[in-house]
Amino acid sequence: MEALIPIINKLHDVFNSVGTESIQLPQIVVVGTQSSGKSSVLEGIVGRDFLPRGTGIVTRRPLVLQLVHVQKDDVESRIQADGTKVEAEEWGKFLHTKNKIYTDFDAIRQEIADETDRLSGTNKGICNDHISLKIYSPHVLNLTLVDLPGITRVPIGDQPHNIEKQIREMIFSYIGNPNSIILAVTTANTDIATSEAIKIARECDPEGRRTLAVITKLDLMDAGTDAMDELCGRIIPVKLGIIGVVNRSQADIRDNKDINDQLKDEQSFLQKKYPAIASRNGTKFLTRTLNRLLIHHIKDCLPELKTRINIMTSQYQNLLSSFGEAIEDKNQLLLQVITRFATAYCNTIEGTAKNIETSELCGGARICYIFHETFGRVLDSIDPLGGLTQWDILTAIRNATGPRPALFVPEVSFELLVKRQIKRLEEPALRCVELVHEEMQRIIQHCGTQQEMLRFPQLHERIVDVVTALLRRRLPPTNEMVSNLLAIELAYVNTKHPDFSEASLIHRTMTEAPLESIAALQVTKPKELESQSKPYPAASSLSGAEQAGTWNRLFSRTQSGKPEAMMNGGEDGSAPLSPHMLKKNTAGSSAAGVNLLPDIPPQGASRKLTAREQRDCEVIEKLIRSYFLIIRKSIQDAIPKAVMHFLVNHVQDHIQSELVSQLYKKEEIERLLQESEAITSRRQEVTEMLQALQRASQIISEIREFQIW
Repeated sequence: MEALIPIINKLHDVFNSVGTESIQLPQIVVVGTQSSGKSSVLEGIVGRDFLPRGTGIVTRRPLVLQLVHVQKDDVESRIQADGTKVEAEEWGKFLHTKNKIYTDFDAIRQEIADETDRLSGTNKGICNDHISLKIYSPHVLNLTLVDLPGITRVPIGDQPHNIEKQIREMIFSYIGNPNSIILAVTTANTDIATSEAIKIARECDPEGRRTLAVITKLDLMDAGTDAMDELCGRIIPVKLGIIGVVNRSQADIRDNKDINDQLKDEQSFLQKKYPAIASRNGTKFLTRTLNRLLIHHIKDCLPELKTRINIMTSQYQNLLSSFGEAIEDKNQLLLQVITRFATAYCNTIEGTAKNIETSELCGGARICYIFHETFGRVLDSIDPLGGLTQWDILTAIRNATGPRPALFVPEVSFELLVKRQIKRLEEPALRCVELVHEEMQRIIQHCGTQQEMLRFPQLHERIVDVVTALLRRRLPPTNEMVSNLLAIELAYVNTKHPDFSEASLIHRTMTEAPLESIAALQVTKPKELESQSKPYPAASSLSGAEQAGTWNRLFSRTQSGKPEAMMNGGEDGSAPLSPHMLKKNTAGSSAAGVNLLPDIPPQGASRKLTAREQRDCEVIEKLIRSYFLIIRKSIQDAIPKAVMHFLVNHVQDHIQSELVSQLYKKEEIERLLQESEAITSRRQEVTEMLQALQRASQIISEIREFQIW
């Protein structure tokens, strides 16, 4: 069982060499406030004075301390990698100084201070990068401890204003490891209920399963008081126990009091002050307890740790494979990359890609959405009569009749207006093409996330350029085809279309309406018909004065500003004057200063439509709506087909040949297949990590079955 800690130390060495913290190894983390005695506790465990001392915050970088028990006659452990033998009884080694041996512990203290200043500065700054120190001695038990900066609240020197937050985050990064044991250090001359170390430990270990409390400075309590209740766990119980120790005072440190002498004085103090519990307190008991706890903790964590290493080994092997092997045949590799990209591009459109997106629509699914949701919804929202008023329709009817009053609704007005409405379908159709083009451009980046594209950035850039150019070339013919589809519909209004249900309405309007008028005249009473057929007496039967009075009355302006002759009839209800009569009397009227031409009717006149005008407008509206819906349905079906043929399918069919013709050139292959520096560096890191994991797996496999269970 004792061999478990050296094995964990080997694992620490393996993973420290690659600079990773992804493997959570069992270790003891020392937590406490400034001047709580953490450094004195560690020096008591080691039995040597080797840590920097001073006022304020001294420990400014995490110190990972590995204690390795070495027998005095253990020659094998003293042989170094370069073949030299260490003659000293105790020595130390730093990870950052490689194979350099330190036999002077004052030199170890100075190296810790220098290495701290190197990254943390010389004015009380802190740094998260840890220092790894391994001490070999026959007087220590196998342990792995981490000394962290003391908890502080007020920044000094170069410390940032949020120094407390930074130190707490650093502490949590270590004690948050579920495989760590928390050594919470607090002083005896303060209330343990206010211990910051125990408070922090409980935040990560609320049940206290991996927390051990240490009460320091038992000899500095006020006279007449003791820490019996705290040490017995009556105030705050801790599952792994509470152990009291006595540290060297500042005077002892200044006088270089030997730690062994201090340990003897500590035992004497405990026997005198706490005789009942003296055997369960003190530095030596703390060391043995930590050794025992760490061994059993490693025993519990080792199966899970072995599983974790095996899983990570498999993951890093897959990651290394994704970076690709060494290039042997660049010509073949280039063709393979082009083929894989073209296949991935087409598969994304067809929906058969291996990595299907689940967070959003992409590729062919998005194109389908554009066709049937976006484009279809826009077409459905277009009102067949949008932008048309009844006065617009009436004006078109009048303009289509020319100088003659219309007996029928002119077909020209219908064609004019329906073409105007069909023209409104062109803009959403062209926008549909644009959206599909944008999605096909977006698919390039979706396929470009392949590891090969990251490995060869210049090749990726050229592939994007080639496919983008291909898409850009296909855009004009696609737009032209879409415009032609609309132009075809505008070229010929097919009123004989089988779905044009209102076509018969035109015929009925042209044929039945006049017959109805004639029938109405036939049933008119003879007297009424006679009075309507003779509105005025013949000009030859009137005297000269009567004729002049009649013309003045007909062409004089009314209060509305319109000639009475242009109104529906005279004052007696008679019909307006016929055009040939107006022409006959033009000279006389001009002499009288009368304006013979009527005003131009204003657009959107305020008067109400007559029954005849209302009926004509309704006929045209029905025809426009019916025919527009037919064309909209046809366009909604034809545009996606045109886009698929001229853009989507064409690009799918020609993307690979286009890439080969543009990229497979002898003078460019070398440049295109040049790896990125990031991939090269990452491959090196993954290779080193994989080697470390394989080495860790070998180290764990050295443990015999009976040592674990």
